[in-house]
Formats: sequence, C-alpha cells, structure tokens
Amino acid sequence: MAIIIDGKKIAAEVREELKSKIKWLKSLNIRVPGLVTIMVGDNPASQSYVTSKSKACSEIGMLSKVEILPVETSEQQLLEMIDLYNSNDDYHGILVQLPLPKHINENKVIERISPGKDVDGFHPISVGNLVIGKDTFYPCTPNGIVELIKRYKIETSGKHVVVVGRSNIVGKPIANMLLQKKEGANAVVTICHSATKNLSLYTKSADILIAAIGKANFITADMVKEGVAVIDVGINRVEDVSLPKGYKIVGDVDYENVSKKASFITPVPGGVGPMTIAMLLQNTFLAYIKITKQKLD
Repeated sequence: MAIIIDGKKIAAEVREELKSKIKWLKSLNIRVPGLVTIMVGDNPASQSYVTSKSKACSEIGMLSKVEILPVETSEQQLLEMIDLYNSNDDYHGILVQLPLPKHINENKVIERISPGKDVDGFHPISVGNLVIGKDTFYPCTPNGIVELIKRYKIETSGKHVVVVGRSNIVGKPIANMLLQKKEGANAVVTICHSATKNLSLYTKSADILIAAIGKANFITADMVKEGVAVIDVGINRVEDVSLPKGYKIVGDVDYENVSKKASFITPVPGGVGPMTIAMLLQNTFLAYIKITKQKLD
C-alpha cells in the first residue's frame, strides 16, 4: 500500500518556517513581506482562492492587500493599477487572479508585472530563467510538487518522470524543473498530452507519474506499474447525491485502485492543493529578500 503524501502537513511546515522568519523581522522593527492580490470581477471560485491567499498571509504575519475591481474595469485601468504596485515598496509580490474577463488580454497583464514581483512565476522572464536553469520564481503548483518530492525523499535523478498534461501553469514548468541538473531533479522527462497515442505505453514506464489533465479518475491502475510514485494535480467536481453538497472532489487518478500499486501517492483533496498557497507565500518571501537585500542571519 502506498505512502500517502500529506500536502497539508508539508504546507503547514513551510508556513511555520516562514512565520518564524517574519516574526524575527518584526522583532527588529523591519518592514515585513507584502503581497497584493488584484481580482477583476466576482467569479466565486476566484473569490474563494483570493480569500484563502489573504488569510494565509495574515496567519504568518505577512502584509496582505486585496484589490477587487468591477468586471467592467478596462485593460488600461488594470495595467495602471499594476504600475502603482510595481513602484510600491510595501508590496514585494503582485498576483493578478486569473482568469480575467474576456476584454482583458492576460498576456499583457502578466507581462506588465515587474519580474522582481512576479510571485506567480508566469512572466516570460521568469519562464525563460526556469527553462535555462537560472534562479527565478517558480510557478507555485509545480514548485509545490518539487517540494513534496524532496521532503518525502523520492529519488528523481535518472528516474523516468511522465507528465500527463502540457499547460503553462503545471505541465510545461514541472517538466522543465525536473529536467534541470540539480538536486531534486535530474530526471528523464516525458510529456504526454491529448495527441499522445497509446498513453498507457508511457504511463506504465513511469517511475514518477504526474497527472495534470483535468479529467476525473482518468489514470487507472492498469495504466501504472508497481511501485510508481504518483502526484495527482487534478481537482475535479464529480456528482455524488449521497453528500450534502451533491458532489465530491476527486483527482485525475483513480486513487482507490492506483494507491494499491503505488509506492507514494498524493490524495485529492489534501495533496498538491495546499502546497500551491504555501509556495506563493514562499515566493513572496523570496521576492522580499531579493528586493530589500535583507540578510536572515
């Protein structure tokens, strides 16, 4: 039976580590790290994420601000707000909650954020640095995956990692991160996607399988080998009339059956999900250190 990778536990450890550093900064009466989150419109899922991020900041003593703009906000107005925070010394991280309304160009918005405050890791400069192996802000979900792999001491060097999914948010960055010639990486990486023929041929050869495709219970037990380490990034809502909400949240992996063959597996919920916000906080702290050149010793 698989060892369950407890994302809640690791995320709590990361937060506590950051909390103690911020407490030390406060004891010296030094400005603490600050994160501003900008949201356009009233998407309920986005509101929930924004609330969670703001709460997490407050819990560790980080300065947090949420700017909620009406859905009719123009692209230019949003860009001007980003400019304001690019030059605001109190905020070291800027996060624009996606998706944005259709009349706003997401790429323009991402590119307007100062690369030094790009705590989402989506700016082309951050992405370019990631690909060539330079120090950068890593996107939060892939960074969370790497953190889980490291803290559970799952060997990656020379191992075959199969990533199912090629999104800019998870699939592409995690593949590039695990390719790098360094500790916690140095893997042989295969990316599979919607055009992959005979997907099982690849997934069965994986030592580490990362599922990030957004299809409920898509990876089944007959698609993996014994002893595989499984990282399930999927968050899918599936109807379940037996529950008060009428649905349950499941991953991209058939957890019940795949866990019988795996050596390690992340549950959904409680696996990768909690790590995303923890890594956002960590990125904001790193941005603060780079901007202020504050020494921690």
